[in-house]
Amino acid sequence: MTTSADSDDIEEGLMFQPKFDASGLVTCVATDAGSGEVLMVAHMNDEALRKTIASGEAWYFSRSRKSLWRKGESSGHTQRVVEMRLDCDQDAIWIRVEQAGAACHTGRRSCFYRKVDAGESGARLSFVDADRLFDPAKVYR
Repeated sequence: MTTSADSDDIEEGLMFQPKFDASGLVTCVATDAGSGEVLMVAHMNDEALRKTIASGEAWYFSRSRKSLWRKGESSGHTQRVVEMRLDCDQDAIWIRVEQAGAACHTGRRSCFYRKVDAGESGARLSFVDADRLFDPAKVYR
């Protein structure tokens, strides 16, 4: 159980105390340092977080592959971290990055290339800013 003193320490203190979920992960949102555009959402485990801080390059943990990966290790489309922030209860990370090329494994600049439109028969998706910067079939063999 979290006490008020614990909460004050987490929310107002200067101790770096990231809270990982039951799977040992913390959610990370990456945005373009210049434009503010949301590029991607991924997860970090303790090792990925430590490597990101130490190297200045974005490292993540793949839930599907169950492995650590450095952004751009296959595609060459890297993320240099300009600034890292934690939210108020230290269970989410925001990194502002200089993105080289595409952030999305689909070859697009951002993973957020579809918008949700409300319709009479329910929500529908439409493409926005969906041009591909590379062919994923050629990059990820």
